[in-house]
Amino acid sequence: MLPVVHILVLAAGASSRMRGQDKLVQPIKGKPILRLVADLAVATGSPVMVTLPVGADARRQALEGCPVKVIDVSDAEEGMSRSIIQALKVIAAQDPGAEDGLMILPADMPGFSSNALADLVSRFRAEPDLIWRGASIDGTPGHPAIFPRDLWPELAQVTGDEGGRSVLKRHPNRVRVVPLPDQMATLDLDTPEDWAAYLGRPMPLA
Repeated sequence: MLPVVHILVLAAGASSRMRGQDKLVQPIKGKPILRLVADLAVATGSPVMVTLPVGADARRQALEGCPVKVIDVSDAEEGMSRSIIQALKVIAAQDPGAEDGLMILPADMPGFSSNALADLVSRFRAEPDLIWRGASIDGTPGHPAIFPRDLWPELAQVTGDEGGRSVLKRHPNRVRVVPLPDQMATLDLDTPEDWAAYLGRPMPLA
């Protein structure tokens, strides 16, 4: 049986740099960016979880009808580590396989394609003892990253907003970087200026 790659879409952040806007419900290609990224993850055929902060009604509405498991993170203000820890608890309750992986996928990165994500999943399934990480076309490491099952206990110990960086640093010999087209692996939209540049038009501030 092939290893399962559980995809975690990180969507519990506060959009603190958006000056009052919620970046994850801003539209791209006719849908909120959160829904766009969730749909891309679902298209890989892998099970998908999305973490949300408590009370994120607009984000929850954006996911209506999307076959993902929504995980409420009551302490999301403590950083993305809380999302990772909560997701690992959910997976643990499902009796995951010994060679399963966890893909950590930020929700504010619109450049991904389902083919690119599926390619990373396929690479992991072929060599599930390695950490597979997306990179820009010039090799600059970025997102997403897939972590093998034996490293999940280390992921469960992360704090604040470090995400999986500390785990990546501890295991450089196990990391395989996969260049993805253009800026797919490195382009995120954190500020109104980022959005304006990406969309090619002014970003409304209210």
